Amino acid sequence: MQLQAIAYFNELVKCRSIRRAAQNLGVSPTAVSRQLENLEYHFGAPLVERGARGIVLTAAGEQLAVHARTAMREFDQARQFIDDMRGLKRGDVSVHVNGATGGAILAAGLAEFHKLYPAVQVSVQEGSATEALRAVAAGDSDLALTIFSPHDPQVVCRCRFPLSHSAILSPDHALARQAEIGLEDLARYPLALPDTSFSVRRLIEERLRQSGLPPACVTFSVASITVQKELARLGAAILVLPRLSVARDITAGALVARPFASDIVIDTSLQLSLRKGRTLTFAAERLASHLESRLRAYRESGILD
Repeated sequence: MQLQAIAYFNELVKCRSIRRAAQNLGVSPTAVSRQLENLEYHFGAPLVERGARGIVLTAAGEQLAVHARTAMREFDQARQFIDDMRGLKRGDVSVHVNGATGGAILAAGLAEFHKLYPAVQVSVQEGSATEALRAVAAGDSDLALTIFSPHDPQVVCRCRFPLSHSAILSPDHALARQAEIGLEDLARYPLALPDTSFSVRRLIEERLRQSGLPPACVTFSVASITVQKELARLGAAILVLPRLSVARDITAGALVARPFASDIVIDTSLQLSLRKGRTLTFAAERLASHLESRLRAYRESGILD
């Protein structure tokens, strides 16, 4: 059984179509079918069922899919370790980020990292903190950069730094002249917040309930930071974000940040995590060190406050 057959099978599992798998691999559908037949001959069992809408994995195919995915990850990691030993300083790193950490922190860090290690390729996925840590625990991502990070026994924290949230709004907003923003303001003025699956939304709603105030005036339920910032720039909504996530807009005068009153202070941590017991490749270790250094610099300069 050849490694190529496993690689083709993994792509087939992802696409659920021989034609699309062939397109992604840059080969003919016949080549994919031939490797599939080799695997079925090797294991002595049908791995897929073909239909008009693509392929469906059999019970044997489902089992192979789990182990084949793990096997390819381990082969890739072995290749990177060997490259490290040869001093090639190349490889692939995968990072999972959530919320406002993505564009503001990771992108700047990656731009600097690329200048130092141009042969390293980085794959970035975005989702909730829970999804990010699950990806690290499963070995699908090398690193996770998250806020409001839940506990996961299979994940260890590389570094953690306090991170404060502020009210972000247009300079022309009615509340822009206030020294601080209180709970009553969040119940009276339109907000743009992610849905209740996000910790920051649940925290705000809980603080309002505890104070006996009406629910937050969430006029726009939106997770996209890009859309949130545009709504704030247009004066349509107040945002609840770390100042660092809109630093460029604040510098340009498009947005302002106002601290929250003591009854609604929103503090969390910015956390860099990796899988428990996993030895990082050269590329992943270098990126982790680079991000940790950048976060420490942010902390010392007060940008995270």
